[in-house]
Amino acid sequence: MNKTPINPRTFFALLHDIAAATIAWVSAYLLRFNFSIPEEFTASMLHSLSWVVSLQTLVFISLGLYRGVWRFASVSDLKRIFLAIASATALIIAALFMLQTGIVIPRSVIILDPLLLILMMGGSRFAYRAWKEHQLYGITLKQGRPVIVLGAGEAAVALVKDLTRSPQWQVVGLLDDDSSMLGREIFGVKVHGVINNLGAVSQRLNVDHVIIAMPSAHHQKRRQAIELANQLGLEVLTVPAIDDLISGKVSVSQIRKVDVEDLLGRDAVSLDNSGLTKLIDHQTVLVSGAGGSIGSELCRQIVKFNPGILICLDISEFSLYQLEQELASQQLSTRLVYVTTDVKNKVRVANLLAQYQPSVVFHAAAYKHVPMMETANVWEALSNNVIGTHTLAQACKEAGVSKFVLISTDKAVNPTNVMGASKRLAEMVCQGLQDNIAEDADGTRFVIVRFGNVLGSSGSVIPKFREQIAKGGPVTITHPEITRYFMSIPEAAQLVMQAGLMGRGGEIFVLDMGEPVKIAALAADMIRLSGLQPDEIKIEYVGLRPGEKLYEELLADDEHTMPTPHEKLRIAKARKSDAVWVKKLLKWIESSANADENILKTELAVWVEEYNPQIQIDAINARAVQPEQLTLH
Repeated sequence: MNKTPINPRTFFALLHDIAAATIAWVSAYLLRFNFSIPEEFTASMLHSLSWVVSLQTLVFISLGLYRGVWRFASVSDLKRIFLAIASATALIIAALFMLQTGIVIPRSVIILDPLLLILMMGGSRFAYRAWKEHQLYGITLKQGRPVIVLGAGEAAVALVKDLTRSPQWQVVGLLDDDSSMLGREIFGVKVHGVINNLGAVSQRLNVDHVIIAMPSAHHQKRRQAIELANQLGLEVLTVPAIDDLISGKVSVSQIRKVDVEDLLGRDAVSLDNSGLTKLIDHQTVLVSGAGGSIGSELCRQIVKFNPGILICLDISEFSLYQLEQELASQQLSTRLVYVTTDVKNKVRVANLLAQYQPSVVFHAAAYKHVPMMETANVWEALSNNVIGTHTLAQACKEAGVSKFVLISTDKAVNPTNVMGASKRLAEMVCQGLQDNIAEDADGTRFVIVRFGNVLGSSGSVIPKFREQIAKGGPVTITHPEITRYFMSIPEAAQLVMQAGLMGRGGEIFVLDMGEPVKIAALAADMIRLSGLQPDEIKIEYVGLRPGEKLYEELLADDEHTMPTPHEKLRIAKARKSDAVWVKKLLKWIESSANADENILKTELAVWVEEYNPQIQIDAINARAVQPEQLTLH
C-alpha cells in the first residue's frame, strides 16, 4: 500500500471524496428512478451505502490518490482517479456476486455511480486549480506587454502555457503557416493567420514584440520570419535552440533576443547515436585543445555518450579551469581528468597515453589565428601545428589508440597563409603515418575532418562585430566582397564525432558548410539586430590582412569528393604522403627555427605545392639556399 502523508489538506481531500462518493451513489439511484425512488430500493440504497463508500475510500487510499496537489491537478491525476474508481467499481461488482447479500442494486446504478464520481472528483480538482490560478495570476494576465507568437507547434504551445503566468508578457495572438490551425485557439489565444499576415495582425492588436517559437523549423523559415519582423520595426525575440530544449538545459519560456547565430542557424545534425555509443560508451577518450571553442564543445558532446574517462588536455590552465567548472556542475558519472601540457612534449604525452590507454583521441589543439601566425610566428605555427600533431599522432600509434581524429580547416585548401599551410601539412602527416589496416584488424586509424568558421568561436568575426557595434562603431571589414562559410560550434563538434566514427583510416572528411556568407551582409544584419539601422553605424573597409583570402574553399583544385552515408559529410581525394616524406618534413622544420620568415614561407611552398605565400622578394635573395635544393622525395 502506498503511504500518503497525513496532513490537514490530505484529510480534507479525503473527506471531500467520501462526500462525493456518497452523493454519487445517491444521485445514481435518483437518476435511475427519475428522482422518485421506491421504498424497497431506498432501503437497499441506504444499506449498501456504508460498505460501498468504505470500499471506495480504501481503494482511493491504496492507489495513492492523495499524493497529488490539487493546485497542480493535471491529466495524470485524472488518469489516477479513473483507475481508482474503475478498480473500486470492479470490487463492488465482485463483492455483490460472491457474497450474495440479497441486496438488489440496479445495473444502471453500477454504471451511473462511477461516471458521476469521476465528474465530481475530477471536476472539483480542476475547478480548485482554476480558482487558485485566477487568484495567483488573474491580475497579472492583463498586465504584461502584448506579444505575438510565431508558430503553433509544440514549442509554441508550451510557450503560451508558460507565459500565461508571466507578469511580463501577454500573448494576444498566434501566427502559423499550418492551414489546419487557422482560427483555432491554444489556451484561449487565437491563431489569427499565416506568418506573412504579421504586419496587419500586429497593427490590429497594437503589438510591438514578436516571439519566434519554431525551434525545429528549417533555419531558412526562421530567418524569413525574423527578417519580416525586422522590416516591420518589431522587436524580435526567440525561444532557445532545439538542442538545448531537448537536453533540458533550458525551458521554452527562457526567451531571448534574436542573435546573428539565429540568422546563420543551420539544421540539426543527424547522428548515428548507436554507433557513437559503441565508440565512446565506457571508453577512455582524450581531447587535446580541450579548452578551446571546438575542443570544449567536443567534451560537452562526448560526455553525452557516457565515456568511462574523459581526458581534457590543454596548454592553457585558465581554459581548463573554465571547462572544469562547467562540467563539474553537471554531476557526471564520467571520470574527468584535466591535464595541462604541450602536445609537443613527447615524454609527457607518451606517459599520459600509457597511463590511461584511450581508445579515441580528438586532436583540436592548434594555432589558428591567420594574421598572427603570418608575421613573427611562422616557425611557431609550423612547430605547434605540424610537430605537435606528429608528436601526439605518433605516440597514439605506438600506444595502440584505435582512432585519431585531426581537426583541420578549410584554410588548408590552396592556402595563402602560414596557418592554412601548416594545417595542410598536419593533414599529410596523419596520412603519412597511416598504415594499411584490414577492416577488423588492430591499429591506429587516422581520420581528418576539414571545416570552415564556427559561429562565436574565440577570435571569430562575430564577437568582434558585436563589440564594435556596442561601442558605436565603426565596424571594420577587410573587403566588400569577402565571404566565409559558417556553422555552429555544436554542429561542428557533432560532425567531427560522426566522421571519427565513419573513418577507416587516411580519409579527409569535408563537412557540408552550406552557402558562403557575405561578411558585409553579416555586419548589416548584426547592426539591425542591435536595434539600429546600417546607416547609423559606420562600416569601414580596411583591406585584406596578410594571408587572408576573399573566398574560402573546402576542396583544392586537384581534389574530388566521394559521398558517404551521411548527407553532411564527403570524403576528399587529396594528394597523400608517406612515412619517408613525413620524416624529411620534420627534419626541415626542426632545422629552420632560426631562419628568416620570408625564406621559411618560400621553402614552405615547396612542401605544400598549392601554397601561395605572401613574401618580400628582397629577403629571399639574402639566403644562398634555394627552394629547389630541398629534397622532398
